[in-house]
Amino acid sequence: MLNEEKVIEAIKTVIDPEVGFDIYSLGLIYGVIISGKNVHVNMTLSTKGCPLHEMMKQWTKEAVERLDEVDECEIEIVWEPAWNITMASDEVKKALGA
Repeated sequence: MLNEEKVIEAIKTVIDPEVGFDIYSLGLIYGVIISGKNVHVNMTLSTKGCPLHEMMKQWTKEAVERLDEVDECEIEIVWEPAWNITMASDEVKKALGA
């Protein structure tokens, strides 16, 4: 059965190539909404000028849609609240010296 934990595990396979950590641990995922076999993900990026904007969005969509229980995943990029390092996991903060 599809649940938020499965979706998050899929999202954790998406690595931000600029810092080498998954986007969930970086705190870039703001919410996951599951409706039947459809998933809506609210996420942000570390900066509005991120050169990988479309690629990160596509990688996240593809990771979630690889789950057998998912028919479609919609990714919504949001900018509020603005991301900052305090949103990252303790492991990421430590590795990045924050």
